[in-house]
Order: sequence, then C-alpha cells, then structure tokens
Amino acid sequence: MPEITSPSDCQTVITTFETSPGNCQDLLDALQDAYDSFISKQPGFIAAGLHVNDAQTRIANYSQWTRREDFQAMLRSDEMRARNRRFNELSRSFEPVMYDVVAAYG
Repeated sequence: MPEITSPSDCQTVITTFETSPGNCQDLLDALQDAYDSFISKQPGFIAAGLHVNDAQTRIANYSQWTRREDFQAMLRSDEMRARNRRFNELSRSFEPVMYDVVAAYG
C-alpha cells in the first residue's frame, strides 16, 4: 500500500485523467488491467491507488516508485506506450507528473 512520508525515499507520480461518465468505467478497467498485469510487475514499482470523482469525469492515480528512472523506463516500454494510446482514446487528456513529498499529515 502507498505510504506517504516526508522526507520520502521514493518517487511519487500523480496522474490525472479527464474523462466522461460514459468512458469512466472503461478507463478504470483499462487502468486496473495495466496495474494487475504489467505496471505492478515493473522494477522499482512500490504501490499505487486509483481514485474517481463522484461525477465520473476525473480519475486520479497516485503511484510510488523506487527511482524516477524506474518510472520513466516503464513509460518508455512498448507495452506501456500501447496502453497509453488506449488511455488516450478513453480520456480527453491525461498527464503524469512527478512530485516530491514536502509534508505528510495523519
């Protein structure tokens, strides 16, 4: 499970997807399949979570990686490039952004 700490020893990536209620479940299914069968098995993967808003117009994905280079290598793989094309078909836009944890509460 993701653990949020500050300072953090891992790389945090937050990806937001803009979608429609008609495509939301299909996109969630595609994302879950990607994590189940590919992403979670990649070197450096630690944990991830998928979040969807009530209107089913946005999906947020929080993932943690050992190193920035591990995430980048996964993104550049042929498998992930094909999956990202599918995600693009099911969303208006999506953007993975790397973050550093500066504070954690709770």
